[in-house]
Amino acid sequence: MKLSTRSRYGVRLMLELALKSSKGQVFLKDIAREEEISEKYLSLIIIPLKAAGFVTSTRGAHGGYTLARQPSAITLKEIVDILEGDTCLVDCVKNPTSCPRSSTCASRDLWSDVSDKISQTLGSITLEDLVRKSREKGEGTGMYHI
Repeated sequence: MKLSTRSRYGVRLMLELALKSSKGQVFLKDIAREEEISEKYLSLIIIPLKAAGFVTSTRGAHGGYTLARQPSAITLKEIVDILEGDTCLVDCVKNPTSCPRSSTCASRDLWSDVSDKISQTLGSITLEDLVRKSREKGEGTGMYHI
């Protein structure tokens, strides 16, 4: 399994917002520069995060983006689910009717277990955890890469 850049960059975007939450509004162009990610790409990533209620925006000269919830209330699973759609590894785990062997397939059980573990792990890590990890690593700019 490989997460797309959409999820990896989305987590980095959200981490930057969490790291800078005490400073108020943050410009997307500043995050793009600090994280070395295209501002255009970040502008596409932030749309579903905003629609899901994780980010708020303010227009104007003093505008920008902020987290809509506390970093402790946002898990990586939520971010990845919004940006990837789902963390399920194979279709038959979510939709048993997609494969006629689903009810007798031992490998389906394996993929189901692995998918559950990935979900549990991502669900157990919050943005606050990443902020703490970033600060422990001495990364003042929040360049924590996943």
